[in-house]
Amino acid sequence: MAPEMDLADLIVRRPDERLLGEDLGKLPAVLGRPEEIPPSPARKRVVAVGATLTGVTLVIGTLLVAVGAVGGVVNGFDTWSVLALVIGILLVATHWGWVHVAEITGQSLERRDHRDAFDRRRWWLEQIEPYQRWEVGASTGEDGSIAITTVTYRPTACREGTFTFVREEVGREIHSGDEPAAEVAERAELLRRQAALDTTREHELYQAAHDAYEHARLANADEQERVAAVRAASEALSERINSNLREPPLVE
Repeated sequence: MAPEMDLADLIVRRPDERLLGEDLGKLPAVLGRPEEIPPSPARKRVVAVGATLTGVTLVIGTLLVAVGAVGGVVNGFDTWSVLALVIGILLVATHWGWVHVAEITGQSLERRDHRDAFDRRRWWLEQIEPYQRWEVGASTGEDGSIAITTVTYRPTACREGTFTFVREEVGREIHSGDEPAAEVAERAELLRRQAALDTTREHELYQAAHDAYEHARLANADEQERVAAVRAASEALSERINSNLREPPLVE
């Protein structure tokens, strides 16, 4: 797909919620990081209860299966043996359900207790714009060498209606520890300026495309409102005309 088509597709997408968690490392440092949610004691207690119920359900289910099997061998699978076997199998098969119920309940309690923090995280996520960025960093090796790395963060469509980023290293320079520090610093600064220029260019391209999209969207909305207003006026006029036709004609 051409870059302009990629951009047009990304503009109508929203940041994926995974950027708050598993995809957080795919975001450039300049965007910062979302607010941390403090641990919720209520969630911990609910999850602990869920884990306990999971273990108890598994143990009871296993015992019932054993009782049902033994009773079936001894008594020829009478009603109680079959019932114990069936209930035991169901408990063993569904014992992990308590974990999921506890996790969902714990998340609900946590969101209730920290609603403002979740709202701020949501606002932070919604501010992320889908354009490509570059960053340059430096690290020191065990032998004293200095590695200057250029990394790009490229937006990409993922789930329905959302986007995330792909982090890719696009350049790496290794400088010996014997090289003058001023020269290495100058080289790193040059690469940083180039990364900033590339990022600015991509942001301007995105902004131009986004402004054009918003203008077209608003124009379309205005047109729809105009058509609706004209339709309402036409219907009122038509009703008035029909009403006049139903009235008896004037007699001189």
